Formats: sequence, structure tokens, C-alpha cells
Amino acid sequence: MNRPLLISDCDEVLLYMVAPFRDWLAESEGVEFRMEGNNFANAMRWKESGELVGEKDIWRLLGGFFDTEMHRQTPIEGAIEGINAIAENAEVVILTNLNDERQQKRTEQLAKFDLHAKVFTNQGPKGPALSRIMEEYQPSRAIFIDDLPQHHESVSVDVPHVKRLHLCGEPMLASKIDCAFEAGHAHARIDNWNDALPWLLDQLHGDSE
Repeated sequence: MNRPLLISDCDEVLLYMVAPFRDWLAESEGVEFRMEGNNFANAMRWKESGELVGEKDIWRLLGGFFDTEMHRQTPIEGAIEGINAIAENAEVVILTNLNDERQQKRTEQLAKFDLHAKVFTNQGPKGPALSRIMEEYQPSRAIFIDDLPQHHESVSVDVPHVKRLHLCGEPMLASKIDCAFEAGHAHARIDNWNDALPWLLDQLHGDSE
């Protein structure tokens, strides 16, 4: 029988992203980032005019951050240690919503923090990508971790037998995003790794079904 499999997102699960993104926008791009609701698109305003940053510029700025500023990202407390503890007795892969040309960059970024795992890149909902990963690995059990509720919904539709943990390690976002567990699309919501690790290990190796 194949080993259990953990499929984890990266940004806000393993590494902080919004906080360094916010700092870079303020320092270099003339943009104020303030998350007041659960809509990321409404969080960015041009400092000079106070107007919302348009969708085209949001994508341009996000691309610029991942092209030149990934060195600003740091690990969420307990994340690297947690993933590496899981990797002792399970397969671990990363499923991140970045363009394919940034796959190597993300792999190298995580390796610098002593996290050595295969990185799958994706655009859009993660259910189809996770379905392909499951076909490749054929695990005995599998768990998916992500900070965004829409990805849990996608996975719950496409690969419903995969256990799903909604984890957002960024306090700036955690209290504002919709809860996938409350919506019925995740099996648990835990926003810190100290509490998440025992749950994950139990789901991967215990009697939980």
C-alpha cells in the first residue's frame, strides 16, 4: 500500500505572503494595502488618489512580487517543523497557485527553509489539479491544506474523499475570510500549526476515517 499523502498550499499556510506584499506595495509601488473585508480586490488603493487599484494592476503587482520579492517571505510559526514531521511517515507535495514558470523558484524558496518537497503549480480552482495528483500518487489516505475557502469547495466536488483542513496562518486574513469548515467544504478549521499537527497526524495515521 502506498504511503499517506499531504497536499499543502504555500502562501499563508507555510509562508507569510500578504504582510510582505503589503510592505513592498507601500515602499515601492505607491499602494496602500488594508484588508477591511474578505474581498482582496478591495484592499488595495493608490496612495496618491485613494482610488481602488484595478484588476489588471492587481495581477501586475502580484506578478511583480513573485518575480522579485519572494525573498521577503518568511515561514509561519511551526509550519516547516510540522511539514517535516509529517514527511517522516508520509509523502508531502505542495500545490501552489503560481504560474508554471515560477515552479522552480518556489521549490528553491522552500528548500532554503529546509522544506524539500515536489511543487505543483496551478491556476484557478485546485480540485482538478488535486485529482491529477491523487491519480499519480495513489495514496492510502490524503489530506489537503489551504487558506482559501474556494479551493476547499473545489476539492470537495472533484475529490470528495480527500480530507480537508482550512488553515490560514496570517492573522490579518484569518478573521476575515469565510470559513470552509462552517460552509461544509472542509473537515476542520485550525489556524495554527501547534494545534494542526496533531490533527493532521491523526487523520493520516490514526483510526479516523
